[in-house]
Amino acid sequence: MADMADTQSVSSISTRNEPPQTFKLLLIGNSSVGKSSLLVRFTDNDFLAEEDANATIGVDFKVKYIQIKDKRYKLSIWDTAGQERFRTLTSSYYRGAQGVILVYDFTNRESFDKLRVWFQELNTYSTSDAIKIIVGNKTDLDHHRKVSTDEAKSLAENYNAMFVECSAKLSTGVNDLFHDLVQKIIDTPSLHNPIPKPTGAFFDSQTGSVRISDSNTFSRYCSC
Repeated sequence: MADMADTQSVSSISTRNEPPQTFKLLLIGNSSVGKSSLLVRFTDNDFLAEEDANATIGVDFKVKYIQIKDKRYKLSIWDTAGQERFRTLTSSYYRGAQGVILVYDFTNRESFDKLRVWFQELNTYSTSDAIKIIVGNKTDLDHHRKVSTDEAKSLAENYNAMFVECSAKLSTGVNDLFHDLVQKIIDTPSLHNPIPKPTGAFFDSQTGSVRISDSNTFSRYCSC
């Protein structure tokens, strides 16, 4: 029994000393749906009031460490601008994302209807196996609801996405949505395979540039 306890103790210490695995998450959706408020609530446990919030210009970025089943994970979370004029700026940030959070304001019907457009953009720039979750924000304003839970669930099913409603203001459901998303990523091995190193490089005299000898040795996923 003592030997077993010692083995478990050593295993636990080894797990704690392992470097955390990094997952890249994106927040997308229309402007003013509360993406930045969700990010600040989750990472800093604070609320970004609407009168204090400015529209995200391009991309914002925060890091959060979480622990699931005795293993630590580093989440690099990208908050993308919802305005049309920044779409070309943010499209490159889809690359390598293992999880995507599509946010709408359930007091704003247009923000929900536009989710289909966001899914089209997601299908263009992201990998097909990235885990998606639709988030109806602002449940603290339920008396102003414009989108029913059943309708939102139906849309999520159509796009093979997870679904949750929450409130960044009250912190209701915010931690759960991020933890559930990460758990789903953990349960999808293709989303966290290691990135192989390149086999070598050579100088191309015709182009005057250095080229990787086998570009396919790089994984499509990154930990940026």
